[in-house]
Amino acid sequence: MIDGFGNFGDISKMMQAAQDMQAKMVEMQEGLTRLTVTGQSGGGLVKATATAKGELTALDIDPSIFRAEDKEVVEDLILAAIKDAQKRAEVKSAEEMAKMTSAMGIPADFKMPF
Repeated sequence: MIDGFGNFGDISKMMQAAQDMQAKMVEMQEGLTRLTVTGQSGGGLVKATATAKGELTALDIDPSIFRAEDKEVVEDLILAAIKDAQKRAEVKSAEEMAKMTSAMGIPADFKMPF
C-alpha cells in the first residue's frame, strides 16, 4: 500500500495487473497467428491448414480424387477438412489461453473481460 493514500495502493496494483494481463493477451493473440494446425478428411486425401485463430492458410488435395463424377465427394471432403482445421484451431487457441492463464495463477474457466 502507498503511504498516505489508503487503499489506492491496492487499486494501483490491481490496475497494473490488469494492464499486464491485457498486454499478455495481445501477445498471445499475435502468437496464435503464427501457430498452425492441419485438418484432414478422406484419410488424408484433402488437408486444410489454418492458423490457431482459424484463418485458412493452405489447402492440399491429392490429385487421385480429381474425377468429374466425384465432384460432390471432393466438395464434401474439402468442407470436412476445413471444418476439422477450424475445430483444431479452436482447441489450439484454448490450449494457449490455458497456458497463459495458468502461468498467471488464473483459473482455467475464468472469462476475460476484454
